Amino acid sequence: MAMVCLSDFEAYAKKYLPKIAWDFFAAGADDCSTRDENILAYKRIHFRPRMLRDVSMMDIRTKLLGTEISFPVGIAPTGFHQLAWPDGEKSTARAARAMNTCYIASTYSTCTLEEISAAAPDGFQWFQLYIHRNRAVSQNLVQRAEALGFQGLVLTADLPYTGKRRDDIRNGFRLPPHMKLKNLEGAFEVCKMSLLDPSVTWNDIYWLRSLTHLPIIIKGILTKEDAELAVRHGVQGIIVSNHGGRQLDGGPATIDALVEVVEAVQGRVEVYLDGGIRKGSDVLKALALGARCVFIGRPALWGLAYKGEEGLQDVLRILQDEFRLSMALAGCASVSEIGRHLVQFSKL
Repeated sequence: MAMVCLSDFEAYAKKYLPKIAWDFFAAGADDCSTRDENILAYKRIHFRPRMLRDVSMMDIRTKLLGTEISFPVGIAPTGFHQLAWPDGEKSTARAARAMNTCYIASTYSTCTLEEISAAAPDGFQWFQLYIHRNRAVSQNLVQRAEALGFQGLVLTADLPYTGKRRDDIRNGFRLPPHMKLKNLEGAFEVCKMSLLDPSVTWNDIYWLRSLTHLPIIIKGILTKEDAELAVRHGVQGIIVSNHGGRQLDGGPATIDALVEVVEAVQGRVEVYLDGGIRKGSDVLKALALGARCVFIGRPALWGLAYKGEEGLQDVLRILQDEFRLSMALAGCASVSEIGRHLVQFSKL
């Protein structure tokens, strides 16, 4: 079948992935209101396109903390890529490298950091960290990531406990026996409780600072108050995220939260967004509202499920083409021309 848009990959993944894997990737918390709202919120934002603007030469490149990427879409951290494709995160890393964009590797990868790094040795990669109860485990991960050449550390802030995902409970979700959380092998023997540390506070950013020279990006911010605290604690970037609607149901869609976060930081740090990106025009809306870049989670997994590295490249290429076209039709020839003037919220 012709893969024309991201929903084609979603349909393929739903049809061909084992139900337990599909349900795990698709899950939202509770009623899934926030998960669905992430997507619906884009429909309330309309363009104010400008005409006769010479869009014969398009420049869609941007920079993340000084590193150039080919267009403003990266790959968000998600766990367990081997559930989607046998090569797992190695394929993800290769696809990101081929498309010259940023891949954020998850603590909960089914390949080691070393394998991910070796799969795309010159790739642009950040490492996503959950702080564990056994701090030595987290410290080891951070130092391994830096030694391997990862260029940023993404601290996930919205998971003191795991949200209630009903289908995972019904399915009794667990990783198949042949898959392992490769970066945490051995950690389980040390710590039999839930591995996540619910006592983490803003002060732990200073602790992370002491472990690494990498820039710290905080993921999971949804309010101006937390955005201000993030800046005050010296992070270099903020990812506006509600964990794909998998944590607190009833929170805001990320595109709605983006506006107050951008307003609060006033350009002092870079602001990114994930959640609900399904079309190139969604990317354009997010940039118009102040995001420097967006990250895709589930669509990357659908691409892997379709055809591994090649399928994920297809997903990224479609988003890239759609973004370029939306920009041109809205009258922007380069990313620097995108601004708040380009969009309005519908009155509904």
